[in-house]
Amino acid sequence: MHSADDLFPLELPEHFNLCSYYLDRNLEEGRADKVAVRCGEQSWTYGEIARRVRAMTVGLRRAGLRPEERVLLALPDGIDFVVAWFAVLRAGGVFAMVNPLLKAEEFQAYLDYSKARVLVTHQSVLEVIGAPARESRWCESVWVSEAAGDLPDGFTAFDFVLEAGAADADGPLGEVEPTGPDDLAGWLFTSGSTGRPKACVHMHRDFAYSTETYALQVAGYREDDICLSVPKLFFGYATGTNLMFPFRVGATVVLFPGRSTADTLFDLIEQHRPTFLTSVPTLINNMLRSERVDSVDLSCLRVCLSAGEALPPALYDEWHARTQVEILDGIGSAEMFHIYISNAPGDVRPGSLGKLVPGYDAQIVNDEGAPVPDGEPGRLRVRGGSTALGYWANKQSSEETFQGAWCTTADLFQRDGAGYYSYLGRGDDLLKVSGIWVAPLEIENVLLAHPAVKDVCVVGREDEQGLVKPVAFLVPCEGETGCEELAAILKAHVKDRLAPYKYPRWFEWRAELPRNDRGKVARKVLVEEAQGSGSGPESRG
Repeated sequence: MHSADDLFPLELPEHFNLCSYYLDRNLEEGRADKVAVRCGEQSWTYGEIARRVRAMTVGLRRAGLRPEERVLLALPDGIDFVVAWFAVLRAGGVFAMVNPLLKAEEFQAYLDYSKARVLVTHQSVLEVIGAPARESRWCESVWVSEAAGDLPDGFTAFDFVLEAGAADADGPLGEVEPTGPDDLAGWLFTSGSTGRPKACVHMHRDFAYSTETYALQVAGYREDDICLSVPKLFFGYATGTNLMFPFRVGATVVLFPGRSTADTLFDLIEQHRPTFLTSVPTLINNMLRSERVDSVDLSCLRVCLSAGEALPPALYDEWHARTQVEILDGIGSAEMFHIYISNAPGDVRPGSLGKLVPGYDAQIVNDEGAPVPDGEPGRLRVRGGSTALGYWANKQSSEETFQGAWCTTADLFQRDGAGYYSYLGRGDDLLKVSGIWVAPLEIENVLLAHPAVKDVCVVGREDEQGLVKPVAFLVPCEGETGCEELAAILKAHVKDRLAPYKYPRWFEWRAELPRNDRGKVARKVLVEEAQGSGSGPESRG
C-alpha cells in the first residue's frame, strides 16, 4: 500500500503541535512585535496573541479539558476566534468549528455529535445557542466572547477566562501539550450537500502537510503578505488560507465579523491594501457587477484564490482584464483538509482546475473503480498526506470514501493529456437528456457568459412525457427582467454554443439563489423545487 511518504516526505519531530508550528515559531523567528491580525481599527501582534493563547490554555485545563476532547467554536471572525483555535491545539484538544448563524436545533445536533466539553461562542449567538448548551449532556463550560450584561448561570465571559489564566500563563498550565504528529487535532465538517454534515477527523500532521505543499509551493504565501478572505474562518477553506497559511510565514491577516458583500470587500481593500484575497465565484461576480468596481484601486492584490464552486471561464477573463491578477482556481475537500488540484501562478487555464498540487496523486475511475483514459469522464479519487482518518461515528460512509490510501469523491472530472483537470459536477447532478448524460455545469457556464445573466443553477425536471430536461433557475443582471423574450434569447444563446438537446426548456426567474453556509448554491433545494413544480410551459415568469 502506498503512503504519503512516497509523494512528499514530511519529516516531523516526535513531539509536534500545530500551535507551535503556526504561532510559536513566529516568536522564535523574531516576529513577536509584528502585527499578525487586524480587525476594524484594532490590531494584535504575534506576541500579544501568544500571551492570550497561553492564558486560555490555562483556562481550558482548569475547565478539565483533556487531550483529544472536543471544543466547539461557534464564533464570528475576530481575535477571539484566533485565540480560541490556537489554545485548543496548545492544550491538546480537538477543534470543531461551526457557523455561528445556525438555528438552535442545528447547534443541538453539533453539540450532541461532537460531545464537546467546552463551547466557545459569542454574545450575539447566545439567545439561540444558550438553550442547547444548557441541555447538552456533555458541555460543561460555555465561554462567551464580547459578553454584555449578566450571563446565564454556568456561562463565563471569554475575557474573564483570559484574565483568570494570565497569571499562570507562563507556568506548567500554559505549556504546549507534547502531542505527536499523529495525534488528533481537528474536525472539519463536510458541506452536507448529500445529507447531514459529517466530521472528517484530522491529525496534526494533516494540516502541516497541506501547508508545506499547497500553501508554500503553489499559492506562494510570503511574510510581507496581507491576507483577506471572503469565506469565514469556521470553513476549512478559510481556516487554511486566512489563518494557518499566513501564520506559517509570519504574514498579516485581516478579519471582519460581518457578512461578505462587494461593498464590504471594497471598503476593506481600500483600508488595509491586502495582497492576498481568498474568494469564491459568487463574490468575484458581485464585485465585478458593483458600481464601485472601476473606482476602487485593486493594484495591491497579487494573488486571488477561488474554490468552493466552479469558476466560469468568462468570469475569470473579466476579473483578469479588470485587475491583471490571476485567479488560482482549485478544488479541495474536508476529507483532504484543503486544495489538492489547483491552477498555479503563471500557469492558469480558465475553465480548468489546473494540475495536481505537489504531494498529491489522483486517478479518474469508472463505476468499477478502474482508471479511465485521459479525456474520459469519471469519479475522482485522490491520495496525499492530509487525508482524514475517516468520518466520526460513521463507519459505512468511511468505508465507502476511504479505501486504503485513497479518498474517493463523488465529483466527476476529466483530465487531458497535459495533466489539467476539469470539473464536470457531482455524479448525482448529471442529467440524462435524450438518452445522453449532460453536466449542468456546462450549461451554466454558457449562460453565465451572456451579459444578461448574473447567476444560474441548472437542474432536471420531467416534462409532460416524463422525460428529464434541463431547467434553469436564473438571476438576471440589474436592468434585466425575466420574461418570455429573455428566455428565447438565452435558449438561442445555448443552442448556438452547445448540442441542441442541452438547452434549458424552462427558466425560473429569481432575485437570488439559495446558498448554504459555505456560500455554495443549495442545489438540493432547487432540485426539490423543480421536481415539485411539475411540467408546464417552456419558460416561467
